[in-house]
Amino acid sequence: MADPLVIFTPSGKRGRFAVGTPVLTAAQQLGVDLDSVCGGRGICSKCQITPSYGEFSKHGVSVQENALSEWNSVEQRYDDKRGLQKGRRLGCQATIQDDVVIDVPESSQVHRQVVRKRAEARDITMAPAIKLFYVEVEQPDMHDPSGDLERLIKSLRADWQLPHLTADFSILRGLQPTLRKGGWKITCAVHLEENRIIHLWPGFYEGSIYGLAIDLGSTTIAAHLCDLQTGEITASAGIMNPQIRFGEDLMSRVSYSMMNPGGDLEMTKTVRDGINTLISDIAGEGQIDPAYIMDVVLVCNPVMHHLLLGIDPFELGQAPFALATSDALNLRATDLSLKLNPASRVYILPCIAGHVGADAAAVALSEAPDKSDDLVLVVDVGTNAEILLGNREKVLACSSPTGPAFEGAQISSGQRAAPGAIERVEIDPTTKEPRFKVIGSDLWSDQAGFDDVVETTGITGICGSGIIEMVAEMRLAGLLDGPGLIGSPEQTGTARCFQDGRTYSYLVWEDEARKITVTNRDIREIQMAKAALYSGARLLMDKFGVDKVDRVVLAGAFGAHISPKHAMVLGMIPDAPLDKVTSAGNAAGTGARIALLNTKARRDIEATVQSIHKIETAIEPRFQEHFVNASNIPNAVEPFPILNSIVTLPDVNFNTGGGETPNRRRRRRTS
Repeated sequence: MADPLVIFTPSGKRGRFAVGTPVLTAAQQLGVDLDSVCGGRGICSKCQITPSYGEFSKHGVSVQENALSEWNSVEQRYDDKRGLQKGRRLGCQATIQDDVVIDVPESSQVHRQVVRKRAEARDITMAPAIKLFYVEVEQPDMHDPSGDLERLIKSLRADWQLPHLTADFSILRGLQPTLRKGGWKITCAVHLEENRIIHLWPGFYEGSIYGLAIDLGSTTIAAHLCDLQTGEITASAGIMNPQIRFGEDLMSRVSYSMMNPGGDLEMTKTVRDGINTLISDIAGEGQIDPAYIMDVVLVCNPVMHHLLLGIDPFELGQAPFALATSDALNLRATDLSLKLNPASRVYILPCIAGHVGADAAAVALSEAPDKSDDLVLVVDVGTNAEILLGNREKVLACSSPTGPAFEGAQISSGQRAAPGAIERVEIDPTTKEPRFKVIGSDLWSDQAGFDDVVETTGITGICGSGIIEMVAEMRLAGLLDGPGLIGSPEQTGTARCFQDGRTYSYLVWEDEARKITVTNRDIREIQMAKAALYSGARLLMDKFGVDKVDRVVLAGAFGAHISPKHAMVLGMIPDAPLDKVTSAGNAAGTGARIALLNTKARRDIEATVQSIHKIETAIEPRFQEHFVNASNIPNAVEPFPILNSIVTLPDVNFNTGGGETPNRRRRRRTS
């Protein structure tokens, strides 16, 4: 029988290992980023891992409870002394017994994921849902026997014209001591949309209150901590979505829920725990008590929306992809088990349709295609791409399942964005030699001092933006043909192209310990991802009745790091002038921040989503036609005239036994 299959997440790296192999050894042999400083002695605890159990249809494995060796005395000793988080094992102690899926938590990674979802500068009119009001309250009088709460509400009405106020039940318990401690002077946090008093301070409170704008993505969770009085961004932070171990793409998570009883609730707890970790991190960075976070705005795709709320996403896995609810939601933080002030509120933006969620609504709020005079295509690039096309006339929307390849997953030398990952690439079209930049260095690999800079991090792999530039540069240098085949050394004129099984691969870099290559399977993964993205955009253009757009906006943290030229060479986006292709950064996060700081924006987007027309790619016949054409690099039928005026794509075909296409060969002979 075959040795057990070991699959590591979030890297996606896999391999077969003999029964009894320590998890740490398997990770080291596969190049998985799993820390260890004690040499596997069970002392440092840096190699903590989390095994996952159940059915994983995407990976084709069923993981049993005995997939790893039993808990041993070394782990017990460490747990007794320092404590191990429930479900965690030590990678140096746990050995492989059967097929297993193993998650490497961020705390166990040497090169931590860089969640590049910074806050974009934006002018926002301040009108938050929660504001502070200071009042002086009349003292009780035996001749006017009204309650303290009633006299507080009377003062707020008189001084601030706040009518019809009520108070959270929790307010009553602390009201009387707070009033007396402050000498009948008090500061109230009032939720203006609910007309409710939600928190009290004795006297004049000179501090501030805060809100969180959270972008809950399939791969990452990013948040911005904002001062609700000034709008200032106090801190930003991000983490990997811990649900990745159940599947990198959304349908894998739906499948996990369907095939494992209670799997949906397991994923709900996991993502809520992840958000609580992020809350702790961002409060620490902002040097505030989480109790002062009073308001939260959340945006997410429909599957994450349901899993966050504790709703089984089963219906989203089959036509007609029905949502349990599409309207905006107003909740308490306690409803979602968030470790905030018990009075904190949570607002979740409305979803547009079954696979176009609150994150797409946030992008629409941020980029406002419905207010654009020219025709704008907005592409939120991620594991599941949301695409908007529109102007003042109308707005169309769809989602496209690009998968995790753009995140560096399922790529042989791929990895998430982290220090040491290749993020920029250039290949000399004459010598076919590459040069590159890695995250954490501004130097190119052929510049003096580069080796010294990367000595600490090393050169660890290729991240998403790097693989896009790599494939595009290979196409520009004549190493890769339109259908996606890498040429042989004879066809390309470089020994960097080498035989790799039945096809060829391209050697990017190597040292004594590691080799970074691009394989034909890697090319295929990128072709599938970019074809899905382009096909969604092209389908919206069909529905709009156009063959070109005026401008393209690349949104999402990943979109912010894509070179427009390379994206067009690859055929990810429609042909357009390069100066009309711009980045909006984390537009979903910006939309969440707008909704956090301005309640009118909440009403605006609730109205806007009603007029956005959703196109379901799964039932559109032309989507498959566009997908097949877009699998070519850049495209099998679309001419891309603007791109061709900027670059010259070598006319090569490596499936003919030579380096030239028959057409080019005929032209050369007749000349």
